[in-house]
Amino acid sequence: MLEEKRIVIIDENDKEIEMEILFTFDSEEYKRQYVLYINPEDESGEVFVSGYTDEGELLEITDEKEWEMIEEVFEAFVIQDEAA
Repeated sequence: MLEEKRIVIIDENDKEIEMEILFTFDSEEYKRQYVLYINPEDESGEVFVSGYTDEGELLEITDEKEWEMIEEVFEAFVIQDEAA
């Protein structure tokens, strides 16, 4: 799992953007690790998701069923966070 609370993303213009990690989780079904993160300077609140390797390489998610699973995990996170 990613230990840091922040990761650096390179955007399409080769600009580094420091993102804040919301949480990470593992999926036995897909045998992948995931990180959900936001840009703390973007007021829209858009949440980004990537798979990642043990080396910290971010991986694109392309499978529709995988996205559905991630959305369910995120919804549970939001519900839990609102209850706290």
